[in-house]
Amino acid sequence: MIDRYAKPEMAKLWTVEARFQALLIVEKAVAKAQSKLKIIPQKAWADISKKAKFQVPKILEIEKTTKHDVIAFVTNVAENIGPNGRYLHYGMTSSDVLDTATSLQISVAKMTLDKSINELDIVFRKLIKKHAKTLCAGRTHGMHAEPTTFGFKLAGYHQEFLRNQKRVNEAFKEAAVCKISGAVGTYSFQDQRVEMMVAKELHLGVEPIATQVIARDRHASLLHSFAMMAAGFDRLAIEFRHLQRTEVGEVVEGFTPGQKGSSAMPHKKNPISAENISGLHRMLKAYASVSYDNISLWHERDISHSSNERIIISDSFILLHYLCTRLKTLLAGLYVNKERMLENINLSQGNLFSSHVLLALIEAGLSREDAYQKIQSLSHGLKPGQNLKDAIIKDKEMSSMLTKKQIQEIFSGKKHLESIDQHLKKISKI
Repeated sequence: MIDRYAKPEMAKLWTVEARFQALLIVEKAVAKAQSKLKIIPQKAWADISKKAKFQVPKILEIEKTTKHDVIAFVTNVAENIGPNGRYLHYGMTSSDVLDTATSLQISVAKMTLDKSINELDIVFRKLIKKHAKTLCAGRTHGMHAEPTTFGFKLAGYHQEFLRNQKRVNEAFKEAAVCKISGAVGTYSFQDQRVEMMVAKELHLGVEPIATQVIARDRHASLLHSFAMMAAGFDRLAIEFRHLQRTEVGEVVEGFTPGQKGSSAMPHKKNPISAENISGLHRMLKAYASVSYDNISLWHERDISHSSNERIIISDSFILLHYLCTRLKTLLAGLYVNKERMLENINLSQGNLFSSHVLLALIEAGLSREDAYQKIQSLSHGLKPGQNLKDAIIKDKEMSSMLTKKQIQEIFSGKKHLESIDQHLKKISKI
């Protein structure tokens, strides 16, 4: 991942150095378990625990000859251990260490990702609470529909976020498993107790029946959950992009001192964070698509997955982490223009309250069809400067069925605010 979209705290977990360090942790955990089970000599474990280390430049140099990075890694580490280095990687196949190391990296990276997700959650909740009663126009088909509040609007996106958080957590449980079962997964040489001991030490689950690799549906599920969370961010980003249009102007992204929106037009304040989120969501969706193809490997395994996984797993973690922090900053710095929201509500000339007028007329005894036709006729006939409320008051038939107090109550937005407040309180308790 390019530096522009990589936060240091996540990027450092996916460097070449970090990858080989994860491999070394797995190799040492296996050797430790094997020594306890007397599969390898205690002296071998003593040397491995004290002397096992690697040098990335040396590994890369060896790989030029071996054309196999795990063999190059094992060769380098064994050279540093000395004679007992021959017991390193004992009874293992490359996928044992590679797949388990990947699961280990996933588990470590989860902690950093969780922190960013939790921080985003806090900012989300604060903004919902702050604007729970900030009236704005609800829209369907891009058109004014009924009044809502900005907090209630955000609450819907937040609920989606919570569902996606749950999906991510469940997918992590599936992905964090180890596999120390040897070639084609049959334990023909490796004692099954070694795998259980390694899993316990590294806080991983165990692949019940492996081929020669951990089944890739696990990784696909994880990246799918990442893409789903990013899709939720994109949905919210698109909403913010619409609301920031000049003609709407209901929200504005934070604009810092010295920031510039356009090289040619000094007045510009563009929705760059929201657009950035939309663009990077497409990458996570693409990475998830690649992970689906990795599920179908030949027989017990091939390595068609290996090349792309060096990119898609690390990049997915880095991108989702970046998106969480970017959205958190966007929400924290968002300017909400309450006055503009009310102005926009008034643009509809009272039509946002037509459905409540419809129900009131039905309760007063008018048929639904007649009430609908009557309100539609008034709504569509409004001229600039006119309002549906005034038109209803002036209409003899409708004003005879509804009192002025009833009409004022309908067009006050009070009922919308009350029901929204009750529902948000109910959701917050849940």
